[in-house]
Amino acid sequence: MNWYEIENIDEVDSPSIALYKDRLLYNIDKMIGMVNGDMWRLMPHVKTNKMPEVIKKMISSGIKNFKASTISEAEIAAVAGADSVLVAHQLVGPKIDRFLSLITTFPQTNFLTIIDNIGSAKLLQQNAFTKNLRIDFFIDINNGMNRSGIELGKDLDELIESIPAYEHLQFKGLHVYDGHLRDNDSQLRKDKIEEGLKEINILFDILKKNTTDIRLICGGTPSFTTHLLQKDRLCSPGTCLLWDWGYSEKLVEQEFKYAAVLVSRVISKPKKNIITLDLGHKSLAAENPIHHRVKFLNLKNYELLSQSEEHGVVKVDNWDSIAVGDVVYGIPYHICPTINLHDDVSVVVNNRKITQWDIIARKRKISV
Repeated sequence: MNWYEIENIDEVDSPSIALYKDRLLYNIDKMIGMVNGDMWRLMPHVKTNKMPEVIKKMISSGIKNFKASTISEAEIAAVAGADSVLVAHQLVGPKIDRFLSLITTFPQTNFLTIIDNIGSAKLLQQNAFTKNLRIDFFIDINNGMNRSGIELGKDLDELIESIPAYEHLQFKGLHVYDGHLRDNDSQLRKDKIEEGLKEINILFDILKKNTTDIRLICGGTPSFTTHLLQKDRLCSPGTCLLWDWGYSEKLVEQEFKYAAVLVSRVISKPKKNIITLDLGHKSLAAENPIHHRVKFLNLKNYELLSQSEEHGVVKVDNWDSIAVGDVVYGIPYHICPTINLHDDVSVVVNNRKITQWDIIARKRKISV
């Protein structure tokens, strides 16, 4: 039996996601081993898994600090027992009050956030003052991805100079996400990552002279193997816990295992050499080109032709040997948004579904 096949598959509906517990635990141990067991250096991102049970597995392995993108993700990490959670998404609108509610609702967890402009700093200071709270924050640096953060230069200097005026804000360091650097060649990727950090390292060293209790949080899964080489950097891998087809192609030096698999079934054979699966873009992330959305594990010589909301149309060579109802297993190209399309996962141990875990943080709001 192949590792991904499920003996009691009749108990698994489709389309859905199966999570293989032994492979998840392998990936957690692998991540820890890559930093030589130094848990202080790990701040895994929970946006990939969004599941309290997965976070609990990391905590039981000794990982206590996490990164999140949403208030809901931060909340489930706190409920699971996290020591600290960085909401790495600049707070705007009602999220500011929700973040402050996290602080008061879960006092056992230290919540942090990011800032990349003086206006946001002033607004956080004002709200924290009103509720007599302190907010720990990192300055978010843009070193080339151009998605968020502040570039090195005058505006950043002014932001840093303004910090002492914010009595209810506590500066904790610099946050740098270099997700745009994904070269297949690991050495080329490493060279680009280090080049992008040269001036930031200089700035960080200067800041440490005046504020010793600051940290440098860097990257995600693509740059994990670079940042782990520098002991003063905190690493924030996330996708590596579940792994996917996309990163397995690009990050060949990272030896993680597929831990999440899409379960689908053949629902029609509308034409010779054409089968239709119950795998539409409501259950599989569709941000990539059609040929780069899923890798089927038990089909050969196939081509995903199209997807609609509930259907996936596939061209196959062995049409005669495929029957309506047959199960097809697949690895998504991008697991993070795919997970967000599902309510739960079937947990598989020794090729059998034993339970299910809820993907709670796909909800935008839980209680806070």
